Amino acid sequence: MKPLKAFACLTLLAGLAACGGAERPGSALPMPISTADMAMRNAIAKQIFGAEQFASPQSPAPLGSYAKGCLAGAVQLAETGPSWQAMRLSRNRNWGHPEMVAYLQRLSGQAAQLPGWNGLYVGDISQPRGGPMLTGHASHQIGLDADIWLLPATRLNLSVAEREAISSSSMQRAGGAYVNDKWTRQHHDLVKAAASDPNVARIFIFPGAKVQMCRDETGDRAWLNKVRPWYGHHYHFHVRLKCPRGAAGCVDQDAQPAGDGCADAQAWVNNILNPPPPDPNAPKPRPKRELTLADLPGQCQSVVSR
Repeated sequence: MKPLKAFACLTLLAGLAACGGAERPGSALPMPISTADMAMRNAIAKQIFGAEQFASPQSPAPLGSYAKGCLAGAVQLAETGPSWQAMRLSRNRNWGHPEMVAYLQRLSGQAAQLPGWNGLYVGDISQPRGGPMLTGHASHQIGLDADIWLLPATRLNLSVAEREAISSSSMQRAGGAYVNDKWTRQHHDLVKAAASDPNVARIFIFPGAKVQMCRDETGDRAWLNKVRPWYGHHYHFHVRLKCPRGAAGCVDQDAQPAGDGCADAQAWVNNILNPPPPDPNAPKPRPKRELTLADLPGQCQSVVSR
């Protein structure tokens, strides 16, 4: 039995419309929905999706948005390939949309051509059925996000235990305002190759890295538009693919502003080095409510019901 299916909707018949009931034939009153369906709709989504061990037996489909959705018919990135290794296997997050898995295989082959690299160490992609995660990311929910370690993949025969114990290397200095001495031209070239793929929507990396790449790039700069500064992301960079063609249930992000985005990255760096004073009139941040299954696209119930 799927988790949490014993929870029941106890509202009165007149209030069942709010619970998602259908109307009775020939009546204005809604039909009560089953207690199992109600339990699923009200359950915390990360508990449902975090418990799934395998993909759903459906055609591949990203459903919803990167931070509020799920993934039907995921495929698993092999734990080890000719030019990659999936890391932290205990998390069971090496699942993605087929286009993401194919992308990682392509990119890892390009990485293997860089001096000092034999491929990629791939971090989290998505859970077997996508959805919110028990720990960590707010995004990575539809199989189109992946974290790629900034640690050069010199060995591709790491054991399962080594993949749990090894850590990536931080590339930042001064709180992310600058790169440190571990950053190399190969890192620049890897991010450039990652961003140059037409399927890529965005790449997130710490601000100092974006500024450094802006300074160092002397050729085509169009790819820099996709590289966006973001908090953290100094042990890995985060690749986000566009919604695949024909994926009607997938919600793309808005396009980023035109240009190379270098001035924006420099503004991030300036704020790191000289933080603006706090706004005394700023409202207190409101705690985020946990997503329930009812918050996700309706198709996600079928993804976790199979």
